[in-house]
Amino acid sequence: MKLKTNSFGFRLWSYFVLFTALIFTVLWLLQTVFLQNFYDSMIINNTKSAAEKIISDGKNENINSEIDEIAHNNSILVYVTDTEGNIIYISDEFKGMRKKEFLSDDEVKGKKIERHQGGYRSLPDGYSEFLEKLSDSGIIEMQSGNYYICGSYIDYYNTEEKAVLYVGAAIDAVGASVTIISMQLVWVTILSVVVGFVLSWFIAKRFSVPVTLLSEKAKLLGEKNYSAEFIKGFCTELDELSDTLDRTNEKLNESRDFQAELLANISHDLRTPLTMIKGYAEMIRDISWEDEKQCSEDVSVIIKEADRLTALVNEILEYSELKSDGRAEEFAKIDLSSLVRRTAVSFENLKKPDGITVEKSIEETIFVSGNESRLERALYNLMDNASRHTDESKKIKISLSVKKEVAEISVSDYGEGIAENELGHIWDRYYTSRMRKGNGVSGLGLAIVKKIAEMHKGNCCAYSERGKGSTFVIRLPL
Repeated sequence: MKLKTNSFGFRLWSYFVLFTALIFTVLWLLQTVFLQNFYDSMIINNTKSAAEKIISDGKNENINSEIDEIAHNNSILVYVTDTEGNIIYISDEFKGMRKKEFLSDDEVKGKKIERHQGGYRSLPDGYSEFLEKLSDSGIIEMQSGNYYICGSYIDYYNTEEKAVLYVGAAIDAVGASVTIISMQLVWVTILSVVVGFVLSWFIAKRFSVPVTLLSEKAKLLGEKNYSAEFIKGFCTELDELSDTLDRTNEKLNESRDFQAELLANISHDLRTPLTMIKGYAEMIRDISWEDEKQCSEDVSVIIKEADRLTALVNEILEYSELKSDGRAEEFAKIDLSSLVRRTAVSFENLKKPDGITVEKSIEETIFVSGNESRLERALYNLMDNASRHTDESKKIKISLSVKKEVAEISVSDYGEGIAENELGHIWDRYYTSRMRKGNGVSGLGLAIVKKIAEMHKGNCCAYSERGKGSTFVIRLPL
């Protein structure tokens, strides 16, 4: 796959290359330019720490063994002399390698050794200068060529007077190694850069493939041929993004279907009241404007059709809101008994001009968790539906009871009932079989009820018998 210069894959590869260059730049600086300084600093710190350790343990009876161990571990040279330069004890990193025939420590003690004897060393050059700089103020430090020296007066085991501690270490040991290290770094850098380029190119391509697939998938959102494949497992974030795109596509399809259904099922119902309003308005203008009685009747028809149109639009908007709103509803503890009674009384007062009466059978102290305004809307829709399909008695009935830890609300009419083959469709949106008889508004009333019930983790159903009416039921968890 060819990577574009502004693509995700190319940028990722560029960052890998930059990172590799930065790492090797730092490595070169540390291993060449700063290596000597770093090495010298470490040697000086270790030597000074060794001197401080010897000074603190000077009166220990095992101080000689301790000096040998310190000298060996730190590759340093240690002298303990009196104030006149006579050697009391000496040790270096090779002390443990001496042969038995070499002079012992006792043979050397109290003597100025001017030359090497069996691995021992004579007093180093500049020792007299070192003695002159000693003071009682603590450890002194000096450098002689490529040699670091530190020391001080010390209380030493089995000596009455102050002794002198001299500790020295070479700080030029790394100089010869820099050339070797540089040559090695050249080959390591060449090999690592080649491997880094290839590896970073592979990683960039590996990362860019799923991102490219997701990009292609996003371009198809909302289309009917949405079938972009994405193999999950590369990383959690991209898998979640793929799932989000799938859910977004589902919502876009639902929105598109909703629009199609709106045009297919509602356009006629919108045109009818608009045609009536226009027709009667033209009649008033052209014919009945002088006839007060006829004009009043025509205006009543216009108002009725306007109300019908308003109700139709409101139901469409409400269902659209319930369907598309992804926000969590605010639920609270609701006195369902009080809500059902209050809604029934309010509906009965509203429908008094039409002669509608509401029979009530409501159990007390029933509580649910939910959204009060949504549940009130669902009850209103059921009662409005019942009032439009009841018989000449104009009666409907609303009941509330508890059955098996579930609150059950039922609304009944006494009309002609619903055919058995229609019961399975009455909750569908835009189901218009009964609307064609003039008893419906938009076909969304019962669909809104079902959506609200599901929102409250409940369900709804209907029972009907031809000639005896219908009962619609909402069940909600307590």
